[in-house]
Amino acid sequence: MSSNSTSMSWLETIRSYMDRRLMWVFMLGCSSGFPWVLIGSNMSGWLKDAGLTRSAIGYFGSVFAVYAINFLWAPLVDRVKLPVLHRLLGQRRSWVFLCQSLVLVCTLFIAGVNPAENLMLTSIFALGIATASATQDIAIDAYRIDSFPKSESSKLPQASAMAVIGWWTGYSVPGYLAFINADAIGWNGVYYGMAAIVALLMLFTLLVGEPVTKRDSLQAAAEQRHTQVVGNKAIAWLTVTVVEPFLDFFKQNGVRVALTLLLFVFLFKIGEAFLGRMSIAFYKDIGFSNEQIGYYSKLIGWGLTILFTLIGSMVNVRFGIVRGLMIGGIAMASSNLMFAWIANVGPNEHLFLATLAVDNFTSAFSTVAFVSFLTVVTGQAFSATQYALLASLGNFGRTTLASFSGELVDYLNDWSTFFIVTALMVIPSLIMLYSLRHYFADILNNASKRDEKESQAEG
Repeated sequence: MSSNSTSMSWLETIRSYMDRRLMWVFMLGCSSGFPWVLIGSNMSGWLKDAGLTRSAIGYFGSVFAVYAINFLWAPLVDRVKLPVLHRLLGQRRSWVFLCQSLVLVCTLFIAGVNPAENLMLTSIFALGIATASATQDIAIDAYRIDSFPKSESSKLPQASAMAVIGWWTGYSVPGYLAFINADAIGWNGVYYGMAAIVALLMLFTLLVGEPVTKRDSLQAAAEQRHTQVVGNKAIAWLTVTVVEPFLDFFKQNGVRVALTLLLFVFLFKIGEAFLGRMSIAFYKDIGFSNEQIGYYSKLIGWGLTILFTLIGSMVNVRFGIVRGLMIGGIAMASSNLMFAWIANVGPNEHLFLATLAVDNFTSAFSTVAFVSFLTVVTGQAFSATQYALLASLGNFGRTTLASFSGELVDYLNDWSTFFIVTALMVIPSLIMLYSLRHYFADILNNASKRDEKESQAEG
């Protein structure tokens, strides 16, 4: 994989980004990132302004737990054809559009409540957004994987980069608009504005093209095999939907490597998750205003993420994904120490900007490699389910475990120590990655060769 990539010049690498499919991935990436504003940073800011405790804010974030279990219903996104919508939009876009519609409804409901007075009702609507968003992510990730066959190895980091850039655009730009207007129009007004953005994202979904794949024929072949075993078409449909994606994953990678891969994915971003959950509360405790948070964390952070994601993807295209994971993981852990520095210095805007620059660079670089890596180890027939399984494990640390981040801050009673602890959390996954680096390299090479053979067979 890397040999083909390194033969490209830097100019050819840049030109290769002029691909319409990459723009489609970007547009859907915006839809993927936006709900995290609604129930993430915006909600944290609203709850903090409403006087809720750090622990309550941390626990509210447990609604994100659905992202950690969305692989349970991912087979439905792979297999169920939605009435009317499927005929109009295709398998992937129909599911995305349905989920966006649910996000729109829940956003309008949240805009009409006061979380300080009715936290339970707010939590229910937030859970609705999280569930629809987690389901939407299954379809969007599958859309990206379906759009780029693994034989186009240099395209995988590029598609990952455009997905990441889209995600951060959908997350940061609306977040910036929310925080700079929150004091003027109130958080309820902000959420009505957010509903209008959901409508714009739904328009995006209508504009992108549906990818053409061999998914239906591969699933039909699997159904035929299962029918021969169980002797019933209805049961065969069910076993192919629920069991086959997981059997296929372990068959492709081998049991030992598959289990190691799952554990690595689970551990890789736990430290970043703990930091991310408490970042807004930290900024406010240190003394930064809503406007400063919106400007630096959202607007400037967005620009830095786009720049560094593009750079990171080019490096991964040129030199390979496994090295990118190792470098990105080490840098990601080190960048957390910058936040410990802010905790000691106080609300210094120059240090804030420097910290965001370092943090966005390391996060973007590691994320491109991480997403590319997850993409490579998924099959064509059940891309939605297999990627959702891997992404769910990655999200488990970002969601369920990070709900205890507020408790950890309160227990340590020191922001500096908290950020040092988050930096240390990445060490186990890096040791695992280094010890099995040859296995990971083989997975990448074998996946690419397998896809190339399939293409030659078709020709």
